[in-house]
Parts: sequence; structure tokens; C-alpha cells
Amino acid sequence: MTQPSFPPVRLLPKANARAVRHGFPWVYANEAVLDRRTKGMAAGTITTLEDSERRPMGVVAVNPASKIIFRMLDQTPDAVIDQGWLETRIARALVHRDRIYDAPFYRLVHAESDGLPGVVIDRFGDTAVVQPNAAWAETLIEPLAAALASVTGVTTIIKNGTGRARSLEGLAEETTVLLGTAPDAAIPVPMNGATYMADVMGGQKTGLFFDQRPNHAFAASLSRGARVLDVFSHVGGFSLAALANGAASALAVDGSAPALDLASAGAKASGVADRFETRQGDAFDVLAALGDEGAQFDVVICDPPAFAPSKNALEAGLRAYERVARLAAPLVADGGYLVLCSCSHAADLTKFRNASARGIGRGGRRGVIVNTGSAGPDHPLLPQLAESGYLKALTFRL
Repeated sequence: MTQPSFPPVRLLPKANARAVRHGFPWVYANEAVLDRRTKGMAAGTITTLEDSERRPMGVVAVNPASKIIFRMLDQTPDAVIDQGWLETRIARALVHRDRIYDAPFYRLVHAESDGLPGVVIDRFGDTAVVQPNAAWAETLIEPLAAALASVTGVTTIIKNGTGRARSLEGLAEETTVLLGTAPDAAIPVPMNGATYMADVMGGQKTGLFFDQRPNHAFAASLSRGARVLDVFSHVGGFSLAALANGAASALAVDGSAPALDLASAGAKASGVADRFETRQGDAFDVLAALGDEGAQFDVVICDPPAFAPSKNALEAGLRAYERVARLAAPLVADGGYLVLCSCSHAADLTKFRNASARGIGRGGRRGVIVNTGSAGPDHPLLPQLAESGYLKALTFRL
């Protein structure tokens, strides 16, 4: 497979070429020379990037429809982006995961951090779910799937083409099977001593959130003999881990009935169904109702969706995180623990910590932070790209 030859694209003199040379993987549209030829390139075009003095800097994917107009694929200017190149990147990612995990359930590719910009691949045993969230990956989806199968040996590959990132790239939403046959039931996933049920065809994102694994484990370590409340529980991430580690009881709260059904199935598969309950409803409403009921728990975890998915949503998002903390804090027994999470990259750790502390104070409580968590090692952080370190988990003792 040879790479088509396109004219090079170029940075403006004001662009920070040094940052790109030192590993920043994106070029924004206001940093690029936007001549008619560049504007006319099809989304997903792969070509050479030059600095303002026409010195080659590497191979980039072009998308004139996106604010991120160029994504750096390889800093070798004559690199050919084909199935062999994709296999090399995936194999490098696989070596890291195989060193850490004893079972093939993990995030295999974490986008820019694994050298595949905009590409997320989660592995569920013999099944892999690919999210091609950048136009170049959509264009090369067939060689990408072939490379994935060749390197890992997975027999089913699902393309999950949903989510905000794709809309920002101008890509259509669709979920299709690229290899094998779609699973006809949820896939059991062993993690932290529990069994989770992943709906890889119709669940949120790829069907399971692997990023919280170490934070599930830490919260579980606090939960032996404890009464646990897991709010925004999805398929029971925190509550099932807590029960597997000896929690006395766990209540999972979520707005999605299908997610809670999967959580209950996971509790049954984990042998902890007798200590597990669910409550469907708006999380804020349920937190308020539990407060009115005078409910008390030893460990309360709140893991909401991204309230601040962009800078424009930051202030509203911080108010929402503060409200979660205000409603949750009174439910924690004296000396108990409150775990507050954020997956909003726009809300950095300091802003999120301050909003959480304000909410706890407004809830009439005081606390100290005993642990600060982030995503697991299958979600590596690219130091030049703050967005790759989006997840924050704060554990307060109240």
C-alpha cells in the first residue's frame, strides 16, 4: 500500500513550530497557511507538514473542517502511513498493556498518547471496540482493523462511531461490525475481583470505563464492612468492586435503566447480588431524596459525566461539581469517605478540587483529601497534551 502524494501543508510564521517538534500533536487552523489548495483537501488527507520556512517537520493528517486542522502522525517526513505502520504502533501499545495486565481487558490504544491521534481502542478479550474520532482514522478504517486483528488476534472488531469528538471532526455517527459477528449478549469483564457486564454494541462509549480501574480499587480498599453509595454508577464500577472487597452493602444510582440492569447482572455474576441494590433516577434528585430520608453511608462515590466538556462549559460545569459535593457530603457518616470524580479536561485538578471543597463546605461538612487519583496506566498521559490527562478522582475523609 503506497501513500498518495499530496502537496505539503505549511505553518504560519506565528505558529509555535518548536512545540510541534517537541511533541505537541496538533496544529490549529489559525496556525496554518490556509490557501485554496489546503482548504480543498479532503478530510483525512495525509501529507507532509512544513514550517514557515518550508522545512519538513513530519507527516500529518489534514481536516479542513476541524479546528485541529493538522494532526501529527509521524515526525519522520518520509513515513508511509499504511497497514504496516499501523501494526507497528498497535504492537508497541500492546507490549505495554501485556506487561501490566494478566488478562486482555484494557484500553489498548489511547489516541495521541499511543501515537494514533483520535483513535481509541478498548479490548474485551477476543473483541475490540474502535472509536475512530479523527477523519484520517475513518478514511483508513479498513487497514486499521486489519492491523488490529493481525497484531492482537482478536476475532471481532466493532467500530463505535458515536460521540462529540466525531461531530467536531464532521464525521457521521454509526456503529458497525468490521470483523466477525456482533456479540448477542453483554461481555463479562473481570476487574478488581468483580465481574462487569459490557454492552459493546449499545452501551455508553465502548461499553465499559477502564480508566477508573485504579480508583475503583482504592475506593474498594476503604469499603470493607462499609455501607457504600455509588452515584452515576453506570454498570456498577465502584459498587461492584467495593462488594468484591467485602462491603456490607452497596446502592447504585443511575439515570439509565439498561446500565443498572447490567450492574445487577454483574452483581449476580460476581456472587454479591444479595448485598446490592439499584435506584434509577436523576442523580441530583436521588441525592436530595436520600438526604431528606436521613440516609447515611460509610463510603459515597460520585462519578458524573463530563459537566465541563469544553472551556465554554467550564463555569457551569464547576457549579455542577460543587452541587454534587454539596448534596453528597451530608450522606457521609462521620469519619467516612467521599470520592468525587471528574472526566472534564477543561476543569483542571485545582479548579475541580476547589469546587469540590466549596460544595463540601456548603453541605455543612469539613474534610481532608486522603488520595488523588487519575486514569490507569492503560490511559497514558502525553505530557505535551494536557487533554490526555482528563480524569481526576479526589477522596475526602469527612
